[in-house]
Amino acid sequence: MNPRSIIVFDGVCILCNGWVRFVLERDADGRFVFAAMQTAAGRRLLQEHGLDPDAPASLLLLDEGVPYTDSTAILRVLARLGAGWKAVAGTLSAVPLALRDRAYRWIARHRYRWFGRRATCVAPAPANARRFIR
Repeated sequence: MNPRSIIVFDGVCILCNGWVRFVLERDADGRFVFAAMQTAAGRRLLQEHGLDPDAPASLLLLDEGVPYTDSTAILRVLARLGAGWKAVAGTLSAVPLALRDRAYRWIARHRYRWFGRRATCVAPAPANARRFIR
């Protein structure tokens, strides 16, 4: 697949779409491409890595083909967005994985209630369309 890193995200989740915008604004080198889990490509990638596309509870990062989920995926992305974000990722990495993932899953469980959801996936802005796979 694409040699860049792929972030598979919940395309109807407002929080998740905010995360994608955050990454797009800071990823000047275009290292990351995106696939909504509601697309054929997103569903396939989730299934290939043992995640249920019909029960989206986790973000999937494929970093040069290696899968990462939950807080580890978030921290790996942050670490590649510049020195300041790398420092944030390094600091948060000191938190034990079990605790980080428990916090991640708690937010994931409540994300629709707290942030909302859309009826359909948001189409990417034309300037970013090439960074989304379907």
